[in-house]
Amino acid sequence: MNFVPSTRLLWLIGAILVVATVAGPLPELTSLWVGLFAAALLLALVDLALSLRGVSALEIRIPVVVRFAKDRPGVIPVTLGVAGLPVARLRFALGLPGSFASAHDDVAVDLPPGAAHVRFDWPTTAGARGVFAGLTAAAEWTSRLGLWEIRRRQAVDGELRVYPNLLTERKQLAALFLSRGQLGAKLQRTVGRGREFEKLRDYLPGDGFDEIHWKATAKRGRPITKVFQAERTQEIFVLIDASRLSARPVVHEGQTVTALERYLTAALILLLAAERTGDRFGLLVYDDRVRVFVKAAAGEAHYAACREALHHLCSSAATPDMAEVVRYVRTQLRRRALLVFLTDLTDPVLAEDFGRHVGLLARQHLIFVNQLRSLEVAPLFAGDPVAAAAEIPTRLAGHLRWQELQAGMRRSKSAGITAALLDDEKFAAELVSQYLAVKQRQAL
Repeated sequence: MNFVPSTRLLWLIGAILVVATVAGPLPELTSLWVGLFAAALLLALVDLALSLRGVSALEIRIPVVVRFAKDRPGVIPVTLGVAGLPVARLRFALGLPGSFASAHDDVAVDLPPGAAHVRFDWPTTAGARGVFAGLTAAAEWTSRLGLWEIRRRQAVDGELRVYPNLLTERKQLAALFLSRGQLGAKLQRTVGRGREFEKLRDYLPGDGFDEIHWKATAKRGRPITKVFQAERTQEIFVLIDASRLSARPVVHEGQTVTALERYLTAALILLLAAERTGDRFGLLVYDDRVRVFVKAAAGEAHYAACREALHHLCSSAATPDMAEVVRYVRTQLRRRALLVFLTDLTDPVLAEDFGRHVGLLARQHLIFVNQLRSLEVAPLFAGDPVAAAAEIPTRLAGHLRWQELQAGMRRSKSAGITAALLDDEKFAAELVSQYLAVKQRQAL
């Protein structure tokens, strides 16, 4: 707690000094300015003593956890315990991490007479994803006679959690989130007869011999047919590469973010689609080891658990160890599932290692590998015409990288892995389209 002389006290002391300066040559007036100074000092001390009553009762609290979406405005609820504080107004400021932007530096808070608590919102916008703690709050008020400015600073227990911003992607997939049955206003037509056993019934003309349940037929003495239905509950896992290549910068909506940011946003959109369709979903994050693993489950609560597991992640400097990742997946996943990898295979050595080990998973699981396409990686004659000769080397390098990626995707297809090179603007939408196509074809 600090005590700072107010402007009023400084003017009072200044006036006494003027009197002392004028009365200096006159000894008979010395007692006058000394008395004035002593009276001012006594008055200031009495004012300070009266104003300190109840100061220790001031409490500053915020919720234990406050949640934000990146780059979207939010508020921090603040509660001030002011029981016994002898002031009618104070100034309040909240110290936030540098990635948070607030509309004002401090606010004036009126304290109603007799109030024990005062609640208000501190508006701010989070500019970075993650978990932030160690906040500091400060309050300042004027003493009863206005001779002192009393300032108090204290640490505030609370945590700010900033999640990826899904607003843009959800707008692109608005039909997906309509609360009408399955997906949007229209149901998807399912191809095939289904693989999930439903019931047994008596044989009817036209039933195939492969549909007859021979044990039930022998037991009952008449032909019995198996009836199948489309699988309604499937398992989907999103596997996110958080290794050194995930720190590659990507331009998204005019802002430069990392590839990992786009992976996390697209993964949450895909998991939200799985939650809306009733499937079981989980996730895995890896670099040179498995950093996060969430088992498959269904429901809104499980989606919230997945979101909590992802919001604080950042890229590491490690190189992915696919042998360890594949071993872990084969140990944990016994049931056939859809595995969606979000990774970067522009490094030929890493791409070869990825294909060699992930090919083992393709024997049991359905695997999709999705990469973000860099702006410079494109066929030679795609995009705008060359405007200057200096662009030619860049265009040629981008074309060679595009050819390498296309060759890698063809090799992956021969191993039973579906690979795709996607643009940033449609990254999340393409992932959801892949997932819905798998459900429609009953590929699992």
